[in-house]
Amino acid sequence: MLMAAAVIVSAACTAGAQKINGAGASFPYPIYSKWFSEYSQQHPGVEINYQSIGSGGGINQVTKGTVDFGASDMPMTDGMLSQSKIKLVHIPTVLGAVVPVYNLPGVSPDLKFAPDVLADIYLGKISNWNDARIAKDNPGVKLPNQEIFVVHRSDGSGTTFIFTDYLSKVSPDWKNSVGSNSAVAWPKGIGGKQNEGVAGLVRQMPGSIGYVELIYALQNKIPYGYVRNQSGVWLKASIEGVTSAAASVKSMPADFRISITDAPGKDAYPISSFTYLLIPTHSQDATKGKIIKDFLNWMLAQGEGQVATLDYAPLPPSVAEKVKATVEKLQ
Repeated sequence: MLMAAAVIVSAACTAGAQKINGAGASFPYPIYSKWFSEYSQQHPGVEINYQSIGSGGGINQVTKGTVDFGASDMPMTDGMLSQSKIKLVHIPTVLGAVVPVYNLPGVSPDLKFAPDVLADIYLGKISNWNDARIAKDNPGVKLPNQEIFVVHRSDGSGTTFIFTDYLSKVSPDWKNSVGSNSAVAWPKGIGGKQNEGVAGLVRQMPGSIGYVELIYALQNKIPYGYVRNQSGVWLKASIEGVTSAAASVKSMPADFRISITDAPGKDAYPISSFTYLLIPTHSQDATKGKIIKDFLNWMLAQGEGQVATLDYAPLPPSVAEKVKATVEKLQ
C-alpha cells in the first residue's frame, strides 16, 4: 500500500511539474545541461528543457515568444532588440574559448596558427597543409602535401559570430570581404550543424580544420592548436587564458553586450567570449518568471562554482555582482 501511494504521489508531482522551455546556443550546452539537471533535482516539480539549436535559432524563438528564454553567444544588435516582441535582457553566464581543431594523422597535436593564417585558410588563400606560412610557424613539423578541407557551421551560430568577430579584428581582408555575424557567406568549405556537427565532420575527415567551443574538442579528443595573441604569445585555450581575456574589460556595459576577442594582455587567449541567456524583463507567466529568477540566483550562488569542471571560466566577481543586481529587477 505504501509503495502504491508513493507511486501515486510521484506520478502526481510529475504530472504537475512546471516546465520551463529554452533554446539556443550549443557553445554553453554542456554546462547548461548540467545546471538545469541539478537545479531540477534540487527543486522537485520544476523541469527546465533546453534545446541546443544554435544562437540564431535561440534568438528567433525567444523574440517570437515561443520559448521562455533564449541563449546566444552573440549579443543581439540594437535592431534585433527593437524588433523583438518580447523585451529582453542579456544575462552573461560563463566564458568559453573557441579553438581551431584539425585532423592531421601523424602530425603533432600542437600546431600553431597565426591569426592571418587562420583567416587566409578560411578565405581559401591557403589551401594546402604544407603551405610555407604554416610551415614557418611550425619549424620541425613534417606537414603533409595535402589539401585543407575547411569545415564551418551551417546554422546560425554564436560560435561562428565569435570566430568571425575575431577574424575581422585580425584580418582586414576578412573584415572587408566576409565580416562577422552568426551566419556569413563562407568563401569555401562544408557546413556542420552545431558544435557537435563540426566536431563530427573534423573527426571523420583527414586533412580537415574547423572551429568549436573548447569542451567539444576535449570531449571528442580532437587536436586543437595554439593561436598567437595580440601580445605575440602563442597560447592554447585554457580557463586561465579566457579569464585573462575577461579581465581586459575595464568597464562592463550596463547591458553586458561586449566583445573580448583579440583581447590585450600576454596571458589572454584571443578567441574568448561571454555567452548569454536572453531573459524577458517581464515574464508573460508570473510563475515561470519567478522560477527563472530563482534559477539565475542559484546559478550565481552555486552554478558558477561548477563551470571549471567542463573547461569554462566563471564570471569575474565584479561582473557577477552586476548580474545579480540585474536579476533582482526581473519581474
